[in-house]
Amino acid sequence: MELSPEVKYWMQFFHPVLMWALLLCTLYAAYLGLQVQRTRSAKGEEKKELIKGKYNIKHFQIGSLLLALMVSGSIGGMAVTYINNGKLFVGPHLLAGLGMTALIGFSASLSPFMQKGANWARMTHILLNFTILGLFTWQAISGVQIVQKILSNA
Repeated sequence: MELSPEVKYWMQFFHPVLMWALLLCTLYAAYLGLQVQRTRSAKGEEKKELIKGKYNIKHFQIGSLLLALMVSGSIGGMAVTYINNGKLFVGPHLLAGLGMTALIGFSASLSPFMQKGANWARMTHILLNFTILGLFTWQAISGVQIVQKILSNA
């Protein structure tokens, strides 16, 4: 079954739009994670107020959503590239995206250890997530360049 050229063209924009939305969600998840840390170290009334924000639950939920959508978006981006070009373009954008996908899997896998209070897991989780955030920011910029190339070839 062959897709129409118009469908193939517009499919190319789903991945970038999804990834920009995920970058914003990643920033929100980072904010929530910082609030979890604040809650953990707060005392007295401040701690009571922060607990009401349920930042730990929100952080876990948005993190789960990010995991699912980042993995799906990575696979989807590669699939659309392959459908449109008959090959993947192996370069920094693809390799960094695959690295981010692996890192988010590792980061999520630390959740059971963090729930049991393992500080090494918490610190590793934070380090991995800030690495993902840095790579994601670079990915967004290099992705815009790819979209510009697609638009100029249209």
